[in-house]
Amino acid sequence: MTDTTFEAPASAGVIAGAAEGEGPALLLLHGGPGLSDYMELLGPEVTGWRAIRYQQRGLAPSAAGGPFTVAQHAADAIAVLDACGVSRAVVLGHSWGAHLALHLAVTHPGRVAGLVLVDGLGVIGDGGVADLGQALVSRLSPEGMTRLMELAGAEPSDDAATEQTRLLWPGYFADPARTAAWPPGLRTSLAAYAGTFASIAEQLAGGFAAALPAITAPAVFVLGADSPMPVSQGQQTAALIPSAEVQVIPRAGHLPWYEQPGCVAGALARVRSQVR
Repeated sequence: MTDTTFEAPASAGVIAGAAEGEGPALLLLHGGPGLSDYMELLGPEVTGWRAIRYQQRGLAPSAAGGPFTVAQHAADAIAVLDACGVSRAVVLGHSWGAHLALHLAVTHPGRVAGLVLVDGLGVIGDGGVADLGQALVSRLSPEGMTRLMELAGAEPSDDAATEQTRLLWPGYFADPARTAAWPPGLRTSLAAYAGTFASIAEQLAGGFAAALPAITAPAVFVLGADSPMPVSQGQQTAALIPSAEVQVIPRAGHLPWYEQPGCVAGALARVRSQVR
């Protein structure tokens, strides 16, 4: 089925994306932050939905500039729903996108019908950022570690950040020897990455976790048992949301649908059955 592309008016430019499929509206929020949109990797997991995905600000064809704040990212997501004529959607977020989905549910509860949060950044402490980084580095090959250190000492750039991401890519999977292919054209915006993480840290320090008990939308957390992101972050975050369920997927990493196909589709079906 062919994508229907769109451009949503937003601060300092547009947010570009595409919608595909038929069924209830499903807003897809990719991870990063500062990465290209890769949510097409979900493939058949989103069959039966009108799946709406978009490139978050920081990289073309969306606005390249900021502000790179959580609030602006949330406003961009709402602009996408408006551009697609969607008043209310189930929101599926992966990694940082799952964290963004929580902000949408808190700040725009009327627009969020349900949540599927896949191996997301948490809300306790630093959200798991340090543990994630340490785990990824520990999974590097000796050659990969050498190159990572070379890049760390080089002039910061989008190209260097993209290469770092590519080096770390195998570590996101339960078995680094059996990983999904590197998504063609995947890029990193260093400005979007750094700016958004600074905003996340500010939000966490300001007590964002205290807002989660107000979320009433049905929510399912899908966590890879062997992900570099600590399972405890997802579990602790879910415990703050009265309606939340947790599914820990065995023998799965940070992209659990790759190693255990159907796990995200099952979570979506569970949320769909509870949406009113």
